[in-house]
Amino acid sequence: MKKVFLLSLLATTINAFAQSRDWDKGISYSIEMSGAVSNGKHAPFWLTANRYGLPSIERNSGYIRGSIFRNAEADSTRHWDIGYGADIVIPCNHTSNFFIQQTYADIRWMKGILTIGQKQQPMQLKNKELSSGSQTFGINSRPYPEIRLALPCYWNIPYTKGTLAFKGHIAWGMFTDDKFQKNFVKGKSHYDQDVLMHTKAGYLRIGKQEKPFTAELGLEMATQFGGTHYEYISNGYKKTKSARNLKSFWHAFIGGGSDPAMDGATQNNEGNMLGSWVVRLNYNTKHAQFGLYADHFFEDHSAMFHLDYDGYAFENGQMIKKEKRYLVYPLKDIMLGADVHLKNFRWISDAVIEYLYTKYQSGPVYSERTPQIPDHIGGVDNYYNNGIAPGWQHWGQTLGNPFYISPIYNTTGRLLDFQCNRFTAWHIGVAGQPTKNLNYRLRVSWQEGLGTYDHPFFESRTNMSLGIEANHQCDKLYKGLNIKAAFGIDRGELFGNNTGGTISLRIER
Repeated sequence: MKKVFLLSLLATTINAFAQSRDWDKGISYSIEMSGAVSNGKHAPFWLTANRYGLPSIERNSGYIRGSIFRNAEADSTRHWDIGYGADIVIPCNHTSNFFIQQTYADIRWMKGILTIGQKQQPMQLKNKELSSGSQTFGINSRPYPEIRLALPCYWNIPYTKGTLAFKGHIAWGMFTDDKFQKNFVKGKSHYDQDVLMHTKAGYLRIGKQEKPFTAELGLEMATQFGGTHYEYISNGYKKTKSARNLKSFWHAFIGGGSDPAMDGATQNNEGNMLGSWVVRLNYNTKHAQFGLYADHFFEDHSAMFHLDYDGYAFENGQMIKKEKRYLVYPLKDIMLGADVHLKNFRWISDAVIEYLYTKYQSGPVYSERTPQIPDHIGGVDNYYNNGIAPGWQHWGQTLGNPFYISPIYNTTGRLLDFQCNRFTAWHIGVAGQPTKNLNYRLRVSWQEGLGTYDHPFFESRTNMSLGIEANHQCDKLYKGLNIKAAFGIDRGELFGNNTGGTISLRIER
């Protein structure tokens, strides 16, 4: 099925090229060569995190990358247009010897875009260069092929005179890391194959774009479903397939449903469903733009709505709703951030500060309803982990915020376990362009981790990570040549003591 799906994407892309009258207009292409050298256990955190899974976490690595792109906005005078991209990587000391980072076609009609294929999608409501990353839709892992319908820019809702505007997306896709998962666990742990993905998000802007003050509210949601789970047992693997029918696609879209083959006696929503509530406040002046934002992650209803029904009783052999009783959960786990863009100051043009707290997770107690214990207490949300789905990762890298230490760092062969999802973190990012041809960014973070509720660390573990990089445009040496150098360090128990650097040469036309 996966091969048929990928071939269909390729055929659609070729057909789109053939039917576009100006498909060769506005093309850009590039070739890049990068090398990294480090000592310690791994490459430093900020040399690899939030780069769409492209760099390797190994101490010494590199890659050659070639790409060609056409933006669907290349001819903005037309109501419709075609964009496309192909991005090929030949790495060294990576999870693959060759991989396709991106290959897609964009079909634009007015403000809407239909994307078919594998494309790097940006973060929303955060500074993509300096933020530590969104908790649901981050930029830390490789993209996967999908069919995605989106309003990427705000569309003014009719009859609101521009006061209300909306953007968002809905998508269906599939993971590509089957072989990697099987090889990583080496027959010692569980893994998943042929996993499907459904994502959707909607954002509402309140206030006219040209006004100084605007507010943005959003909901991001995703569901991993429809895969085959290989549960590790003493003499091999137990294979369990989830449903892949129209009903399962519908339940992944609206929530609800169940998977009896996977859930057992306790029926939950079908697949691994999670998401974030996000909000951002903007204040725009002549000389600067300021922003405050929050990102609240949830794994289930206890964190999504902070309210659970708890009036169950066991009568006549059945669990029924009997009393008007509810549990209210406090809002503790959250990401808070502030950023500023200085319009006329080149040395420091952008700055970000963020605080992230994930220690609560609806509390340390979990009790499913039984005849003996009818109380419903939904705690131990176990962020990014799931016992019957692959967890919030692709190719071993988290799909969300990299402070949730990705399973690719695990040394036990347990790919599907995030071993530290309870932590506090502070993060600072600064960027600027001192000269016309030189820009830089600096990111530094501190984190204290407690492990998980099921497997807590004996003592809390801390980590400090720093990454600084500079990019110089060298048109005088060769037109389109960019030279980038980066340096990073880690100090602490979470990532170890690592020091390293990278250098990249890129020619872009």
